[in-house]
Amino acid sequence: MGMGPQVGNLILKNEAGYEKFLLPKMPLDVCVAESQGQIAHIIAVQMEKLLLQHNIQKEVISIVTHVEVDGNDPAFKNPTKPVGQFFLKEEADLLAKANGWQFREDPRKRGWRRVVPSPKPLRVRSAEIVKQLTHEGNIVICVGGGGIPVVLDGNGSIKGIEAVIDKDLASAVLATQIDADELIILTDIPNAYLNFQKENEIALESITLDEAEEYIKKGEFAAGSMGPKMEAAVYFIKKGGNKSVITEAGSLSNANSGTRIIAN
Repeated sequence: MGMGPQVGNLILKNEAGYEKFLLPKMPLDVCVAESQGQIAHIIAVQMEKLLLQHNIQKEVISIVTHVEVDGNDPAFKNPTKPVGQFFLKEEADLLAKANGWQFREDPRKRGWRRVVPSPKPLRVRSAEIVKQLTHEGNIVICVGGGGIPVVLDGNGSIKGIEAVIDKDLASAVLATQIDADELIILTDIPNAYLNFQKENEIALESITLDEAEEYIKKGEFAAGSMGPKMEAAVYFIKKGGNKSVITEAGSLSNANSGTRIIAN
């Protein structure tokens, strides 16, 4: 699950608390950890209710997850990940000037949002534990919002870094590490599209790995939106996964729903 709005709101609370009460500002990685725990709690409570309703005996386990990134990733020089609420252009310009933030317009024309670095995930540090727990029949909630970004120092220990990792790419990395068969990416639209929100838009259904890579190469999918989802789907297939699916939650009951990416 993504946490762009939630972590963005925590950042705004940091700014407001500092300006009004001189409360210490928390770095972005700490805000990510806080929002990851909050969301995991909410999901776990609802999951427990569903299991009880259907008389299913399973444990629900939440893991606050560290994800390794490269401190020299070029993403740190080109922020693309939207966080926080939508603003009018005039509001975004004022916030950018006051805080040194960067803003970009939402691809769906809903307003302007702050963007932060989104480095590529390299490894989920708790993957072996997740694999063990799932093989034992537990439901594991992890890598929320892409996980907490960390880098390795010279001694091999980790430290947090100011960034937000894309949840879909991090999930694909984890799915590969735990030898998952299928990766399902849920969003708020039923398919990935060519020419999205144009008169000639085309809903993609079953496509091959080569086709998906060609569409990505042509820039058919927006960065910070459908782009990372398609990249995650492709990554998973290239690393040995059987199938990737991009769709909305309400369509999951239909085996042929959504955009399905399969090996060539």
